[in-house]
Amino acid sequence: MGIINSYFPIDKVRNYLSRNKLYGFEYLMASLFGVVTPFCSCSSIPLFIGFVKGGIPLGVTFAFLITSPLVNEVAIGLFLGLFGLKTTIIYVLSGIILGVFSGIILQKLKLERFLTPWVKEILENAEKEQDKYIAEKQTFSQRLPIIWSEVLKILKGVLPYVVIGIAIGGLMHGYIPEGFFEQYMSKDNLFAVPISTILAVPMYSNASGILPVVQVLVSKGIPLGTAIAFMMAVVGLSLPEAMLLKKVMSFKLIGIFFGVVTLCIIISGYIFNIIF
Repeated sequence: MGIINSYFPIDKVRNYLSRNKLYGFEYLMASLFGVVTPFCSCSSIPLFIGFVKGGIPLGVTFAFLITSPLVNEVAIGLFLGLFGLKTTIIYVLSGIILGVFSGIILQKLKLERFLTPWVKEILENAEKEQDKYIAEKQTFSQRLPIIWSEVLKILKGVLPYVVIGIAIGGLMHGYIPEGFFEQYMSKDNLFAVPISTILAVPMYSNASGILPVVQVLVSKGIPLGTAIAFMMAVVGLSLPEAMLLKKVMSFKLIGIFFGVVTLCIIISGYIFNIIF
């Protein structure tokens, strides 16, 4: 991302997005890019920083951040094997739609003011660096030391949050008793979808790690929509991710982001239950 950003025409992209009506297509493109990037919620954060640094609107960036952990090649392959083609297609479409609509909602709220000073400083430096690259017509080898110093700066800022986040995820994974969730997710419970989604948010796993758990839940009679809402919340939202995001967002912005995505996941869960 450092190399890409050194050549990224920040002003041109910002001007293009501000002058042209794309009618939501930019959110769809960001979500589709999320589909082809096989990252978990935490490993998507460096790309998120790169998007912001590149002048991409915050809502479009969120569309990528939401879709990337939810839908990827590994998840699609496992879904096909576990649940069949029809369920896989509906899941993929719902993940993309979830990213698009959540991104649009978050963009409408105009949340840029809630980015941390650290990110704002990175964005300002990016514009200065871009002007310097253009003015001096620097070659790649000349740009590399600046790119590397920026990489180290971002790593130094993010790494403590990565370690703390992984530790929290590991502790929760080790101490949550087996069968803890089944009692709250039965098909007789009208509030099973929101309860399972909210209970899953503090947890952390990637799609390949949680899908076998989803299969077990479904085999025990848990409705598919409820199980998938649980999976989306585990994969797309987590305490480790919140710890990482704290470096780039204020607590208020993290709360709004988690709230909007949680609400969209709950709606998706109910829709899945109606379909199946």
